[in-house]
Amino acid sequence: MDFVKVIVFDLLSSAAILVGLMAFIGLVLQRQTTENIISGTLKTIVGFLVFGVGSGAAVVALTSFQDLFAAGFGLDGVLPLAEAVTALAQQKFGTTVSLVMVLGFVMNLVVARFTPLKYIFLTGQHNLYLAALLTVMMKALGLSNMVIVILGGIILGICAAVFPAICQPYMRKVTGDDELALGHYVTVGYALSGWIGSKVGKPEDSTENLNLPGWLSIFKDYVVGVSITIIVFFYVAAFAAGKTEVEALSSGVNWLVYPLFQGLSFAASLFVIITGVRLLLGEIVNAFVGISEKLIPNAKPALDCPIVFPFAPTATVIGFLSAYAGGLLCMFVFGAFNMAVIIPVAVPYFFIGATAGVFGNATGGWKGAVVGSFVVGVLIAVGPATIYPIMENIGLKGTAFPETDFNIVGILIYYIGKLLQFIF
Repeated sequence: MDFVKVIVFDLLSSAAILVGLMAFIGLVLQRQTTENIISGTLKTIVGFLVFGVGSGAAVVALTSFQDLFAAGFGLDGVLPLAEAVTALAQQKFGTTVSLVMVLGFVMNLVVARFTPLKYIFLTGQHNLYLAALLTVMMKALGLSNMVIVILGGIILGICAAVFPAICQPYMRKVTGDDELALGHYVTVGYALSGWIGSKVGKPEDSTENLNLPGWLSIFKDYVVGVSITIIVFFYVAAFAAGKTEVEALSSGVNWLVYPLFQGLSFAASLFVIITGVRLLLGEIVNAFVGISEKLIPNAKPALDCPIVFPFAPTATVIGFLSAYAGGLLCMFVFGAFNMAVIIPVAVPYFFIGATAGVFGNATGGWKGAVVGSFVVGVLIAVGPATIYPIMENIGLKGTAFPETDFNIVGILIYYIGKLLQFIF
């Protein structure tokens, strides 16, 4: 079990190692030279680590924003964070979660090899989160560990191939080809954003082609636009929290200086993310040719959501802001109806909202980015509110999964299981 946990939590749950392994296999199958194999593998891993560094820096800045926002507006409720739920699930059912993930990855390869769904899900941490969700839902149904491992592994493997396929038609519009897939379990939301975009706008009106009047044209520079927008948000939260609260959270940094540097740090983190993604894409697509030709014909790597950021950087900012507005609206509506209040945590709302913005923009320009990401922002509040009572019943309190795909799968498993138990 210790060995299995090392494989799962230290290796397979690391997206960088998992993708690097796939690149290595692909290059070996192509019979590349030793130098090219080493170079391609290392560049793939480093590219992933670079955008991981950027993502980590973004999380730090967004966490600071969340603290300021909560302090300023006095919010308390359910925090939708997949990482938090998974941590609680691992404490209670760690061995089961790890076995579900291992079997799930094997089943993903089997499904990709023998069905038309040629997607290999390489976002290791998201498969870990799905393994935790499946374990939690089946524990709530009272199933044994053996049944959970077998059934959960099969379901995970199928999901890892099915969900990337759901948004692949829109992924092709984002990237302009069919080489990459999205390995992030909000695919129903992203596909919906792409569909909405096609109904409300035109792709010709892209966020990247906005003709802004006068001095507003500086927002066409991605770094400048992100910096100004996020700094404004930080100052709103800081003024709401007040001098004393801000300086307590900032460990003594002046309360007017702290929001400035946090906003600039966030902008820098996005630049790092995009740089890492570009390095990664330069290697992984070529490496996958070998896997497609030798092992799984026409295989496509399904990668984490920041891979789409370079295709429409401005849409990522618009998507985040619009999705966050949807989350705030839901927060007040839930509070008014005495439901579990889902706090729009900045970290998932940025990554999910930004990605939804890119998909909406690909089919509907800036209108698609705004409307599509707003709807997704509502969905990732409604989903946790729906599934939270189930999780609360088995002792997982205070947090829930925001991802649309997780909530759909979890609710289906739980209520189908309840129906079967009632019938039999």
